Amino acid sequence: LPVVVALGIDPVHFGIIMMMNLGIGLITPPVGSVLFVASAVSGQKIETVVKAMVPFYCVLFLVLIIITYIPMLSLWLPGRFH
Repeated sequence: LPVVVALGIDPVHFGIIMMMNLGIGLITPPVGSVLFVASAVSGQKIETVVKAMVPFYCVLFLVLIIITYIPMLSLWLPGRFH
């Protein structure tokens, strides 16, 4: 966090970026634990679940890019209460 603050990045913005990245990591193969749970619950193969998730991966990465490069989108609500 001190490095992030020294670089001029808002800590709340950095936290939102980190949470988005961690959320994507939970559903991304080969380590995505939620992906394995979804496969077990649905009774489908991992490959089938991953193929069904591709549109969601694309949207999540697009949202991550938007949040990362346009910080005002993620900081307007916390700024209202500050």
